Order: sequence, then C-alpha cells, then structure tokens
Amino acid sequence: MKDSEVEAAARRFGLLSDPTRLRILRAVMERGEMPVHAIAEAAGASRFNTSAHLNRLAAGGLVARRREASTVFYRLDDQSMPRICEAMCDSLRGQSASLTAR
Repeated sequence: MKDSEVEAAARRFGLLSDPTRLRILRAVMERGEMPVHAIAEAAGASRFNTSAHLNRLAAGGLVARRREASTVFYRLDDQSMPRICEAMCDSLRGQSASLTAR
C-alpha cells in the first residue's frame, strides 16, 4: 500500500468513525435516495446535524446529492460501502460470539 493510499484510507475510516454518520449511511443504503429530513428522521438526528454530516460524507465521496427545487436528495455514491459495513458487522458478530463462548 502506497503512502498516498494509506492517507486516503485513514481519511475514509475517519468519516466512518462517527455513529451518526454510520446511521446516515445505513439509512441511505437501506432506503435509497432520500431528502435530508427523511435521513435525519431515520438517523435520529436533527436536520442541521444531519446536513453537516451529509456534507462531510459528500466531500469524502461516500454520498452524492442532487437538488430538486429547494429539496436536496442524497444517495450512496461509493458502492463498496455495503460490503465494508457488512464485513465490519461480521467481524463484530464473530468477536461477540467468541467472547460469549469464553
């Protein structure tokens, strides 16, 4: 892995280090394109907070946005995210099972 790739990976993992951003990504992955207010409701966050997180996710290339009149819609832009999230959940489930078995 090149240094530039390490830096890019660190930035990407940084985007995934916030529980609210993970809830936002989960909502968009499960439900598809949605307006900010629907994402906020699904993530259990305020519209303002959700909008700020969506801006960071968009800047990082994880979500894409489009405007329709005064409404902004967001959708998943990085199609590797479902695989990454599933791999993490599988790992966590495996750790939980092995800790329970001890």
